[in-house]
Amino acid sequence: MTMTTQQFDFNGRNIFIAGGTSGINLGIAEAFARAGASLAVMSRAQEKVNAAVERLQEFGSEAIGFSADVRDFQAVETSLKEAHETLGEIDVLISGAAGNFPAPVLGMSANGFKSVIDIDLLGTFNVLRAGYAFLKKPGSTVINISAPQAFVPTPLQAHVCAAKAGVDMLTRVLALEWGDQGIRINSIVPGPIEGTEGMARLAPTKESQAAVAASVPMKRMGTKHDVAKLALVLASPLAEYINGAVIPVDGGWSLTGFGDLMKTLSMQFKS
Repeated sequence: MTMTTQQFDFNGRNIFIAGGTSGINLGIAEAFARAGASLAVMSRAQEKVNAAVERLQEFGSEAIGFSADVRDFQAVETSLKEAHETLGEIDVLISGAAGNFPAPVLGMSANGFKSVIDIDLLGTFNVLRAGYAFLKKPGSTVINISAPQAFVPTPLQAHVCAAKAGVDMLTRVLALEWGDQGIRINSIVPGPIEGTEGMARLAPTKESQAAVAASVPMKRMGTKHDVAKLALVLASPLAEYINGAVIPVDGGWSLTGFGDLMKTLSMQFKS
């Protein structure tokens, strides 16, 4: 197949992004808006939803938003149903809501562990399970936003490691279960991405940011655009035979085993 700009023309296609009002997920939403897609975004904070919708409409695309918690299946289902009623069948469904805080297992409560599992893993299940009824069949794409902690054991991140490993396995299982209906499911694994809330918390100083960049084989942090470009590819005809893949966008960071760096950076959060 010859690559053409038409493969990144998403006019007439509908994108639903859970967690799509900030950070990496908003960057993905903006990329699809620039490509002409109609967008529905969902997150807990109504003010963030309103701001994201206003931002996406600046690109000339139709954009709507919903305030809902991914841990609440009924709220997620209602948002997806209303998006379907307004936009039509969903061509691309993205699950990107996430929670995190650095803590050793012995310094973490059961509720703290459960909170991250519920947001990341249960939330992804809720978005995909509720979204299934509204997906275009065949021809839709599901993208889960994972993290390197899914396959790199990381100190002070046991909850995220467990949750994101579950997300990646859910990706693979649903690739098997839904593939014969023409639905493709893949995971994107962002590495250290500049300009995100998570990186600002982990590396708030110029020195810590430089340490993170130096730990990446490509010697720089990634950008939200780096992640968004892969999302566009996975949703395009270029990826029409890619299913069940877990793809890092991290400049090779996960190859280095970054656990010691994460532990050092996270020491700043200890009392």
